[in-house]
Amino acid sequence: MNDLTASAGKGRILVVDDDRLVLATVTHGLAQAGYDVIDADNGDDAILMARQHRPALALLDIRMEGKTGFDVAEYLRDVAGVPFMFLSAFADEPTRNKVAELGAKAYLVKPLDVGQIVPTVDRVMAGLRAEGGATAMPVAAGSAGAPVAAPAVMSGTPRASRPEAAGVAAVDPQADVLVLATGILMHRHTLSRARAAEKLQALAVDKGLTPLQQAQRLVDAVEALADTDS
Repeated sequence: MNDLTASAGKGRILVVDDDRLVLATVTHGLAQAGYDVIDADNGDDAILMARQHRPALALLDIRMEGKTGFDVAEYLRDVAGVPFMFLSAFADEPTRNKVAELGAKAYLVKPLDVGQIVPTVDRVMAGLRAEGGATAMPVAAGSAGAPVAAPAVMSGTPRASRPEAAGVAAVDPQADVLVLATGILMHRHTLSRARAAEKLQALAVDKGLTPLQQAQRLVDAVEALADTDS
C-alpha cells in the first residue's frame, strides 16, 4: 500500500528531475511543507526508489536521459501502483495527450515556483486520501484546457521581490540560496545534508569567501549550465 501517512509528516513524496537545481528546490519546498521527500535525478533510480520506499505520490519530470518521465509513469501505474503528476517544460499537444492517457493526477508546466507546486500536491494528496488512493484526479488545467503554468523557480527576478502565492510565507532569500547550494552538493557528490553543509563551509574557507558567497557562486554556476543546455 502506498504511504499516504508516512511515519513523519504528511506523506511520502518521490521527486524526479534531472535538473539538480529544480530537484533541490522542489525537494526542500515539499519538506518544508511537511512531506517526507525522497528524490532521484534519473528514471532508473526513480523506479528503484519507488520499489524500495512506496511513496504516496511521485512528481515526475518528462524529458530525461535514459528512461523518461513517461517510462517511469508507466511503471508506477502498471507495476507499483503509485500515483504520479508531471512537472514539465513542455506543453505541446502530443505531450498533453500522453499525460492524459497515462492518468496523471496533475500537470504543471515549468518554469515553476514552489508556491504553486505545494498547494497542487496538497490537493492531490487530499484527493488520494478521500478516495483511498484509488481514483485519479483531473489534470490541472487553465480555462482553455491548457496545463497550469507557474512562475519560475529561479529567474532573473530575485525571489524576495516576487509576490508569494496566497497563504505561502515569504522565504528568506539568503537562507534559500544556502539551501539550494546544499542541495546541489548533496546530489552532485551523493552526500547527506549535514555532509553537504560541511563541504559548502570548507569550499568557502578554501576560496576565502563567506558560506553565503560560496553558495551563490554554486547556484549561479548551475543556472549558467542550465542556460547552455536549454
